[in-house]
Amino acid sequence: MSAERTARQGAMRFIICLGFVSLFADMTYEGAYSITGPFLKGLGASAFQVGIISGFGEMIAASLRYFSGKFADRTRAYWSIVTFGYVLNLIAVPALAFAGSWQAAALLIVVERTGKAMRGPARDVLLSAATAEVGHGWGFGIHAAMDQTGAVLGPLLMVAAVMHFKGFGLAFLPLAVPAFFALASIVLAHAVFPTQVTPPTPPAPRELPSVFWKYVAAAGLLACGFIDFPLLAYHMQGAALFKPEVIPLLYAGAMACVGAAALISGRLYDRYGIAVLAWGILVSMLSLPLGFLFGSTGMIFAVACWGIGIGVQDASLRAGIAQVVSMNKRGSAFGAFNGVYGVMWFVGSVVMGLLYGVSLTALVVFGLVLQGAAAAWFFWLRRPLKVAMAD
Repeated sequence: MSAERTARQGAMRFIICLGFVSLFADMTYEGAYSITGPFLKGLGASAFQVGIISGFGEMIAASLRYFSGKFADRTRAYWSIVTFGYVLNLIAVPALAFAGSWQAAALLIVVERTGKAMRGPARDVLLSAATAEVGHGWGFGIHAAMDQTGAVLGPLLMVAAVMHFKGFGLAFLPLAVPAFFALASIVLAHAVFPTQVTPPTPPAPRELPSVFWKYVAAAGLLACGFIDFPLLAYHMQGAALFKPEVIPLLYAGAMACVGAAALISGRLYDRYGIAVLAWGILVSMLSLPLGFLFGSTGMIFAVACWGIGIGVQDASLRAGIAQVVSMNKRGSAFGAFNGVYGVMWFVGSVVMGLLYGVSLTALVVFGLVLQGAAAAWFFWLRRPLKVAMAD
């Protein structure tokens, strides 16, 4: 067996094992995410407050990655950072069952997002080292598909839990089970990590390429115009579009779309490049008018379009960074990218939360304009990214 084939098999084995970590982790926090909107509404939070909580949580999850990414590059303690981050965000989720107010729930949501912020860049560095052996788009696509398998199973678990407990609060308790398996899977992933794809000792520091910052700016524009699912779920509950237990079921369907879209678009990305992301954004744009202007039937299609958009982003955005940034700066690059993405997501969530109470049409227009501009920008970046990869 050739050394190249052995390296590919070892890399794929690690990608699959790390995929199981994400599968169980996503069962936990995506299960929770599927009912966060109506759960907060039941605790007395307004649409504006839900927008702030969701957006701030995502901002924490992404913006702190700037610092955790630099810390990972400096210390190279990838596994310690990954493990601690997973422990923090997986413990916080089942604790939501004991939150007696929306303020307490908001604090736990922020804690969970903080854990995700800490482990994200370090995990992506380890993953990018392995995907280099099998193709960045394909490797990240496989990981995203496994990730979203858990994101489907978690909301389905919530359907049963909400029906059993006849409410949203205690439904968080069963999520302690997949949280335990996620932590156990980290041990397995560490055991099979192939030494031949271990990130090398960094050479002399290099600046991040200029095209990277243009890429980050386009992603920030996309994040600002992308709708939060908790706000969609809030609208489902507030407009009485569906029964409470149907909401996590719809989210499970969205996660199935995410997984399928990530797997397909990851393969397409390796062949066609960033244009795949631009087309994916055009699909995700449909979730805004369909979700807020066309009733229950429109909402079903909106959730599917939202999931497809997330899936294309999952497979494409990280792959693009891995292709234009050298290994010694990838922790910082993933951190900076997620920092900008998170801040802009927060800004967009706050604006959309405000617009929800003023005009649904204005909310839809806001999101469409920003996402449309992001799609055009990514399409324009095709040539600069090719030049950067050639360099």
